[in-house]
Amino acid sequence: MTLCMEADIIVENFRAGTLAFFGLDYESVRKHNPRVVYASISGYGQGGPLSHRGAYAPTVHAESGFTATQLSHMGSDLTTDRHDPYSHADIYTGLEATIGILAALHKCKLTGEGQHVDIAMAATMLAINERVHVDLSGIDLGAEPPALGPSFSPFFKTINGEKITIATSVVSSLSFPLYIGAMRRADLATDPRFATAESRLKNIDAFYRIVQDWILTFDSLESLDAQLDEAKLAFGVVRDIGDFASSEWANWWGAIEEVDDRAGGTARIPGKPWRFSNERLDHPGTPAFRGEHNAQILGELGLTPESIRDLTARGVVTADPVSA
Repeated sequence: MTLCMEADIIVENFRAGTLAFFGLDYESVRKHNPRVVYASISGYGQGGPLSHRGAYAPTVHAESGFTATQLSHMGSDLTTDRHDPYSHADIYTGLEATIGILAALHKCKLTGEGQHVDIAMAATMLAINERVHVDLSGIDLGAEPPALGPSFSPFFKTINGEKITIATSVVSSLSFPLYIGAMRRADLATDPRFATAESRLKNIDAFYRIVQDWILTFDSLESLDAQLDEAKLAFGVVRDIGDFASSEWANWWGAIEEVDDRAGGTARIPGKPWRFSNERLDHPGTPAFRGEHNAQILGELGLTPESIRDLTARGVVTADPVSA
Protein backbone atom coordinates (compact mmCIF):
# COMPACT_ATOMS: atom_id res chain seq x y z
CA MET A 1 0.00 0.00 0.00
CA THR A 2 2.94 2.33 0.62
CA LEU A 3 3.82 2.30 -3.06
CA CYS A 4 0.18 2.80 -4.03
CA MET A 5 -0.08 5.86 -1.78
CA GLU A 6 2.74 7.56 -3.72
CA ALA A 7 1.70 6.53 -7.23
CA ASP A 8 0.13 8.77 -9.87
CA ILE A 9 -0.88 5.76 -11.97
CA ILE A 10 -1.53 2.13 -11.07
CA VAL A 11 -2.01 -0.48 -13.80
CA GLU A 12 -3.11 -4.03 -13.00
CA ASN A 13 -4.27 -6.92 -15.15
CA PHE A 14 -5.31 -9.53 -12.60
CA ARG A 15 -8.61 -11.37 -12.87
CA ALA A 16 -11.41 -9.10 -11.64
CA GLY A 17 -11.59 -8.99 -7.85
CA THR A 18 -8.16 -10.46 -7.18
CA LEU A 19 -6.57 -7.34 -5.70
CA ALA A 20 -9.54 -6.71 -3.39
CA PHE A 21 -8.42 -9.81 -1.47
CA PHE A 22 -5.16 -8.00 -0.68
CA GLY A 23 -6.79 -4.65 0.05
CA LEU A 24 -5.23 -3.16 -3.09
CA ASP A 25 -8.36 -2.62 -5.20
CA TYR A 26 -9.27 0.87 -6.39
CA GLU A 27 -11.73 1.65 -3.59
CA SER A 28 -9.14 0.72 -0.96
CA VAL A 29 -6.35 2.67 -2.61
CA ARG A 30 -8.35 5.84 -3.30
CA LYS A 31 -9.05 6.28 0.43
CA HIS A 32 -5.33 6.99 0.84
CA ASN A 33 -4.64 8.44 -2.61
CA PRO A 34 -7.68 10.18 -4.12
CA ARG A 35 -5.68 11.54 -7.07
CA VAL A 36 -4.61 8.11 -8.30
CA VAL A 37 -5.51 7.00 -11.81
CA TYR A 38 -6.09 3.27 -11.40
CA ALA A 39 -6.36 1.22 -14.59
CA SER A 40 -7.69 -2.36 -14.57
CA ILE A 41 -7.18 -4.46 -17.70
CA SER A 42 -9.14 -7.70 -17.94
CA GLY A 43 -10.94 -9.87 -20.45
CA TYR A 44 -14.49 -8.74 -19.75
CA GLY A 45 -14.36 -5.88 -17.25
CA GLN A 46 -14.64 -5.62 -13.48
CA GLY A 47 -18.32 -6.60 -13.26
CA GLY A 48 -20.89 -8.53 -15.23
CA PRO A 49 -21.47 -12.14 -16.22
CA LEU A 50 -17.99 -12.92 -17.57
CA SER A 51 -15.82 -10.98 -15.13
CA HIS A 52 -14.85 -14.21 -13.34
CA ARG A 53 -13.15 -15.64 -16.41
CA GLY A 54 -9.45 -15.65 -17.07
CA ALA A 55 -8.72 -14.23 -20.49
CA TYR A 56 -6.01 -14.53 -23.10
CA ALA A 57 -5.92 -13.21 -26.63
CA PRO A 58 -7.09 -16.44 -28.36
CA THR A 59 -10.11 -16.83 -26.07
CA VAL A 60 -11.15 -13.19 -26.37
CA HIS A 61 -10.68 -13.34 -30.14
CA ALA A 62 -13.06 -16.30 -30.16
CA GLU A 63 -15.70 -14.68 -27.95
CA SER A 64 -15.68 -11.31 -29.73
CA GLY A 65 -16.21 -12.54 -33.30
CA PHE A 66 -12.67 -12.04 -34.53
CA THR A 67 -11.88 -15.74 -34.93
CA ALA A 68 -15.21 -16.54 -36.59
CA THR A 69 -14.59 -13.82 -39.18
CA GLN A 70 -11.15 -15.20 -39.92
CA LEU A 71 -12.37 -18.79 -40.26
CA SER A 72 -15.35 -17.86 -42.43
CA HIS A 73 -13.15 -15.83 -44.73
CA MET A 74 -10.73 -18.68 -45.29
CA GLY A 75 -13.62 -21.06 -46.04
CA SER A 76 -12.64 -24.11 -48.04
CA ASP A 77 -9.01 -22.92 -48.20
CA LEU A 78 -8.69 -23.77 -44.52
CA THR A 79 -8.60 -27.50 -43.84
CA THR A 80 -7.99 -27.13 -40.10
CA ASP A 81 -9.27 -24.42 -37.74
CA ARG A 82 -6.44 -22.17 -36.64
CA HIS A 83 -5.84 -18.91 -34.84
CA ASP A 84 -4.38 -15.68 -36.12
CA PRO A 85 -0.68 -15.66 -35.14
CA TYR A 86 -0.81 -12.25 -33.44
CA SER A 87 -2.16 -11.40 -29.97
CA HIS A 88 -4.32 -8.48 -31.11
CA ALA A 89 -6.42 -8.35 -27.94
CA ASP A 90 -3.33 -8.05 -25.75
CA ILE A 91 -1.61 -5.34 -27.76
CA TYR A 92 -4.63 -3.21 -28.65
CA THR A 93 -6.04 -3.35 -25.14
CA GLY A 94 -2.73 -2.03 -23.82
CA LEU A 95 -2.97 0.86 -26.26
CA GLU A 96 -6.59 1.57 -25.33
CA ALA A 97 -5.58 1.51 -21.67
CA THR A 98 -2.93 4.13 -22.39
CA ILE A 99 -5.52 6.36 -24.04
CA GLY A 100 -7.89 5.97 -21.10
CA ILE A 101 -5.13 6.70 -18.59
CA LEU A 102 -4.10 9.86 -20.43
CA ALA A 103 -7.72 11.04 -20.49
CA ALA A 104 -8.08 10.39 -16.76
CA LEU A 105 -4.81 12.21 -16.01
CA HIS A 106 -6.07 15.23 -17.96
CA LYS A 107 -9.33 15.21 -15.98
CA CYS A 108 -7.36 14.88 -12.73
CA LYS A 109 -5.33 17.93 -13.65
CA LEU A 110 -8.57 19.90 -14.00
CA THR A 111 -10.43 18.53 -10.98
CA GLY A 112 -7.76 17.18 -8.64
CA GLU A 113 -9.52 13.82 -8.52
CA GLY A 114 -8.36 10.52 -9.95
CA GLN A 115 -10.60 7.71 -11.12
CA HIS A 116 -10.79 4.04 -12.00
CA VAL A 117 -10.34 3.20 -15.67
CA ASP A 118 -11.84 -0.21 -16.53
CA ILE A 119 -10.59 -1.64 -19.86
CA ALA A 120 -11.98 -4.86 -21.32
CA MET A 121 -10.19 -6.88 -23.98
CA ALA A 122 -13.53 -7.98 -25.46
CA ALA A 123 -14.77 -4.39 -25.81
CA THR A 124 -11.45 -3.43 -27.38
CA MET A 125 -11.80 -6.12 -30.05
CA LEU A 126 -15.16 -4.62 -31.02
CA ALA A 127 -13.82 -1.07 -30.97
CA ILE A 128 -10.94 -1.86 -33.34
CA ASN A 129 -13.05 -4.04 -35.68
CA GLU A 130 -13.26 -2.12 -38.96
CA ARG A 131 -16.25 -4.13 -40.18
CA VAL A 132 -18.27 -4.47 -36.98
CA HIS A 133 -20.96 -2.01 -38.11
CA VAL A 134 -21.75 -3.85 -41.31
CA ASP A 135 -21.71 -7.18 -39.48
CA LEU A 136 -24.16 -5.84 -36.89
CA SER A 137 -26.42 -4.27 -39.51
CA GLY A 138 -27.47 -7.59 -41.01
CA ILE A 139 -27.33 -6.12 -44.52
CA ASP A 140 -26.98 -8.69 -47.30
CA LEU A 141 -24.16 -7.40 -49.50
CA GLY A 142 -24.21 -10.36 -51.84
CA ALA A 143 -20.73 -10.87 -53.26
CA GLU A 144 -19.54 -7.37 -52.33
CA PRO A 145 -16.79 -7.53 -49.69
CA PRO A 146 -17.97 -5.92 -46.44
CA ALA A 147 -14.73 -3.96 -46.14
CA LEU A 148 -11.72 -3.22 -48.30
CA GLY A 149 -9.58 -4.88 -45.66
CA PRO A 150 -6.48 -7.06 -45.67
CA SER A 151 -8.27 -10.38 -46.02
CA PHE A 152 -9.50 -9.52 -49.52
CA SER A 153 -6.17 -8.22 -50.83
CA PRO A 154 -4.72 -10.48 -53.55
CA PHE A 155 -1.14 -11.68 -53.94
CA PHE A 156 0.88 -11.60 -57.15
CA LYS A 157 4.42 -12.40 -58.33
CA THR A 158 6.68 -9.97 -60.17
CA ILE A 159 9.00 -10.87 -63.02
CA ASN A 160 11.94 -10.71 -60.56
CA GLY A 161 10.33 -13.20 -58.19
CA GLU A 162 9.05 -10.85 -55.49
CA LYS A 163 5.69 -11.63 -53.93
CA ILE A 164 3.50 -8.54 -53.61
CA THR A 165 0.02 -7.76 -52.37
CA ILE A 166 -2.32 -5.04 -53.59
CA ALA A 167 -4.44 -3.52 -50.85
CA THR A 168 -7.92 -3.83 -52.37
CA SER A 169 -10.30 -6.56 -53.48
CA VAL A 170 -10.65 -7.38 -57.16
CA VAL A 171 -14.31 -8.23 -56.55
CA SER A 172 -15.49 -4.98 -54.97
CA SER A 173 -17.36 -2.55 -57.21
CA LEU A 174 -15.34 0.23 -55.60
CA SER A 175 -11.92 -1.15 -56.46
CA PHE A 176 -12.51 -3.20 -59.64
CA PRO A 177 -12.44 -0.01 -61.78
CA LEU A 178 -9.05 0.86 -60.29
CA TYR A 179 -7.57 -2.41 -61.51
CA ILE A 180 -8.81 -2.08 -65.05
CA GLY A 181 -7.74 1.57 -65.04
CA ALA A 182 -4.21 0.63 -63.99
CA MET A 183 -4.03 -1.98 -66.76
CA ARG A 184 -5.54 0.37 -69.38
CA ARG A 185 -8.17 -2.32 -69.97
CA ALA A 186 -11.43 -0.41 -70.26
CA ASP A 187 -12.78 -3.31 -72.33
CA LEU A 188 -13.02 -5.43 -69.19
CA ALA A 189 -15.74 -3.13 -67.84
CA THR A 190 -18.17 -4.61 -70.37
CA ASP A 191 -16.88 -8.19 -70.18
CA PRO A 192 -19.84 -10.25 -68.91
CA ARG A 193 -17.48 -12.31 -66.72
CA PHE A 194 -16.73 -9.19 -64.67
CA ALA A 195 -19.89 -7.10 -64.98
CA THR A 196 -21.08 -7.57 -61.39
CA ALA A 197 -19.59 -8.48 -58.04
CA GLU A 198 -21.27 -11.89 -58.29
CA SER A 199 -19.82 -12.58 -61.74
CA ARG A 200 -16.37 -11.33 -60.69
CA LEU A 201 -16.42 -13.65 -57.69
CA LYS A 202 -17.45 -16.55 -59.92
CA ASN A 203 -14.66 -15.76 -62.39
CA ILE A 204 -12.12 -14.49 -59.91
CA ASP A 205 -9.36 -16.86 -61.08
CA ALA A 206 -9.67 -15.58 -64.64
CA PHE A 207 -9.33 -11.98 -63.51
CA TYR A 208 -6.37 -12.85 -61.28
CA ARG A 209 -4.62 -14.33 -64.29
CA ILE A 210 -5.23 -11.16 -66.29
CA VAL A 211 -3.78 -8.98 -63.54
CA GLN A 212 -0.88 -11.39 -62.94
CA ASP A 213 0.08 -11.46 -66.62
CA TRP A 214 -0.02 -7.66 -66.69
CA ILE A 215 2.24 -7.39 -63.63
CA LEU A 216 4.77 -9.68 -65.29
CA THR A 217 5.23 -7.09 -68.07
CA PHE A 218 7.04 -4.74 -65.67
CA ASP A 219 10.79 -5.13 -65.33
CA SER A 220 11.03 -3.36 -61.95
CA LEU A 221 9.02 -2.61 -58.85
CA GLU A 222 9.55 1.10 -59.46
CA SER A 223 7.80 1.07 -62.83
CA LEU A 224 4.97 -1.07 -61.47
CA ASP A 225 4.63 1.25 -58.48
CA ALA A 226 4.28 4.26 -60.75
CA GLN A 227 1.38 2.77 -62.71
CA LEU A 228 -0.41 1.37 -59.68
CA ASP A 229 -0.02 4.67 -57.87
CA GLU A 230 -1.49 6.52 -60.83
CA ALA A 231 -4.58 4.33 -60.48
CA LYS A 232 -4.70 4.87 -56.68
CA LEU A 233 -3.74 1.27 -55.94
CA ALA A 234 -1.24 0.67 -53.15
CA PHE A 235 1.01 -2.38 -53.07
CA GLY A 236 3.57 -3.86 -50.71
CA VAL A 237 6.31 -6.43 -51.07
CA VAL A 238 5.92 -9.47 -48.79
CA ARG A 239 9.04 -9.30 -46.61
CA ASP A 240 10.10 -11.03 -43.42
CA ILE A 241 10.86 -8.87 -40.39
CA GLY A 242 14.62 -9.15 -40.80
CA ASP A 243 14.44 -7.99 -44.40
CA PHE A 244 12.23 -5.03 -43.53
CA ALA A 245 14.42 -4.09 -40.55
CA SER A 246 17.36 -3.76 -42.95
CA SER A 247 15.45 -1.77 -45.57
CA GLU A 248 16.27 1.75 -46.67
CA TRP A 249 13.01 3.03 -45.17
CA ALA A 250 13.61 1.43 -41.76
CA ASN A 251 17.06 3.01 -41.65
CA TRP A 252 15.67 6.43 -42.62
CA TRP A 253 12.92 6.37 -40.01
CA GLY A 254 14.99 4.82 -37.26
CA ALA A 255 12.47 1.99 -37.06
CA ILE A 256 15.04 -0.33 -35.48
CA GLU A 257 17.36 0.72 -32.66
CA GLU A 258 20.30 -1.09 -31.12
CA VAL A 259 20.65 -1.24 -27.37
CA ASP A 260 23.34 -2.65 -25.09
CA ASP A 261 22.46 -6.28 -24.29
CA ARG A 262 24.66 -6.06 -21.16
CA ALA A 263 26.54 -9.14 -22.24
CA GLY A 264 29.16 -7.51 -24.44
CA GLY A 265 26.97 -7.07 -27.49
CA THR A 266 23.86 -5.33 -28.70
CA ALA A 267 20.23 -6.26 -29.30
CA ARG A 268 17.93 -4.82 -31.95
CA ILE A 269 14.54 -3.58 -30.79
CA PRO A 270 11.68 -1.68 -32.46
CA GLY A 271 12.17 2.07 -32.58
CA LYS A 272 9.55 4.72 -31.90
CA PRO A 273 6.39 4.92 -34.05
CA TRP A 274 6.13 8.70 -33.76
CA ARG A 275 8.05 11.84 -34.61
CA PHE A 276 7.39 15.24 -33.07
CA SER A 277 8.02 18.56 -34.77
CA ASN A 278 9.29 20.21 -31.56
CA GLU A 279 10.86 17.29 -29.76
CA ARG A 280 13.88 15.10 -30.40
CA LEU A 281 13.34 11.70 -28.82
CA ASP A 282 16.24 10.18 -26.94
CA HIS A 283 17.80 6.80 -27.52
CA PRO A 284 16.02 4.25 -25.29
CA GLY A 285 19.21 3.69 -23.33
CA THR A 286 20.32 0.52 -21.62
CA PRO A 287 17.39 -1.77 -20.78
CA ALA A 288 16.89 -2.80 -17.17
CA PHE A 289 16.64 -6.37 -16.03
CA ARG A 290 13.37 -7.34 -14.41
CA GLY A 291 13.47 -6.22 -10.80
CA GLU A 292 16.80 -4.43 -11.17
CA HIS A 293 15.57 -1.24 -9.49
CA ASN A 294 13.27 -2.82 -6.91
CA ALA A 295 15.65 -2.28 -4.02
CA GLN A 296 16.23 1.34 -5.00
CA ILE A 297 12.51 2.12 -5.24
CA LEU A 298 11.61 0.30 -2.05
CA GLY A 299 14.44 2.08 -0.27
CA GLU A 300 13.04 5.45 -1.39
CA LEU A 301 9.74 4.42 0.19
CA GLY A 302 11.48 3.92 3.55
CA LEU A 303 11.99 0.15 3.64
CA THR A 304 15.17 -0.98 5.33
CA PRO A 305 17.74 -3.14 3.54
CA GLU A 306 16.79 -6.00 5.87
CA SER A 307 13.11 -5.72 4.91
CA ILE A 308 13.98 -5.64 1.23
CA ARG A 309 16.18 -8.74 1.58
CA ASP A 310 13.35 -10.50 3.40
CA LEU A 311 10.84 -9.63 0.65
CA THR A 312 13.30 -10.85 -1.96
CA ALA A 313 14.01 -14.10 -0.12
CA ARG A 314 10.27 -14.81 0.12
CA GLY A 315 9.79 -14.15 -3.59
CA VAL A 316 7.59 -11.10 -3.04
CA VAL A 317 9.86 -8.99 -5.24
CA THR A 318 12.39 -9.99 -7.87
CA ALA A 319 16.08 -9.86 -7.10
CA ASP A 320 18.47 -7.76 -9.17
CA PRO A 321 20.20 -10.33 -11.45
CA VAL A 322 23.21 -8.05 -11.82
CA SER A 323 24.19 -8.20 -8.16
CA ALA A 324 22.53 -11.50 -7.22
